[in-house]
Amino acid sequence: MPRIERDARVVWEGSLARGEGALSAASSGAFADLRYSNASRIGAPEGKTSPEELLAAAHGGCFANSLAAELSRLGTPPGRIELSCRIVLDEVEGAGHQIVASQLTLAAEAAGVDADLLNKAVALADEGCPFSSMLKRSGASVEVQATLLPSA
Repeated sequence: MPRIERDARVVWEGSLARGEGALSAASSGAFADLRYSNASRIGAPEGKTSPEELLAAAHGGCFANSLAAELSRLGTPPGRIELSCRIVLDEVEGAGHQIVASQLTLAAEAAGVDADLLNKAVALADEGCPFSSMLKRSGASVEVQATLLPSA
């Protein structure tokens, strides 16, 4: 795979307590001016995103790609993967607030796949997913719960 570079643009105005920011996909233009604030980050989202929500989307998307690749390598390309990802930010004694976990819950449909083969593909996908690796290097746990969807 070639080197990949993507850019985001962030604008923040005001103090942490009363300020607000906007996040934009500078490389692709896929999203622009996603609003976020500290209040919506630690409290009710109120229609705004957060860095943790974007990390959950990034890790989930990367993991789904990695799982699709591993299932395909095993000769059983997926028909569908449904995945949710929860990023957990918590206070760590002596280290402040840290990402402590990424919890992935997925269901995959692939002809000829049984639970053992799915678990093998999930383990390989976790090893090959750059976001899983990054999170683990930072000390966060990556937890994956996988089930099979019925084949169509």
